[in-house]
Amino acid sequence: MEEIETIGLGFPWEDMPVGRKFKTLGRTITEADIVNFISATGMLEVLFTNIEFLTKEAGFKDRLTPGGMVFCFAEGLLFQTALQGVGFAFLNMELDIKGPTYAGDTVHVECEVIESRASNGRPGLGLVRTRNKVVKQDGTVVMEYTPLRLVKGRDYKKTAA
Repeated sequence: MEEIETIGLGFPWEDMPVGRKFKTLGRTITEADIVNFISATGMLEVLFTNIEFLTKEAGFKDRLTPGGMVFCFAEGLLFQTALQGVGFAFLNMELDIKGPTYAGDTVHVECEVIESRASNGRPGLGLVRTRNKVVKQDGTVVMEYTPLRLVKGRDYKKTAA
């Protein structure tokens, strides 16, 4: 039987050397996205549910997107482009929210590998840390985070636990 290549898979850790840079496609955040996210997570605070409070009391110009949602969308964009089938664990990160994101903004992620090495305790796996910048359509960086992930290598062989 002919073997058919599977496309859409992420990069093994060996293909993520320090200094590698790439960016994802963009994703526009909609009003419906915000409503669904705050409802599903229970983040039903007036900052996200009351436009009058948001604009008159808090001083924001438009429907604000929760930072947690921006992070989740960024991770989704990365899974669609670089991590599908290779990400084994999200180990830790530092996160800095640099500015607001609103309904109607389109975000993408610019990623730079800042650490990449074989795992000492898990043969065939590697540790990869990236600096991820979430960027809006006007070039504004609204979030930066540095996740450390356990990533499958090219020669990974599954063993029974």
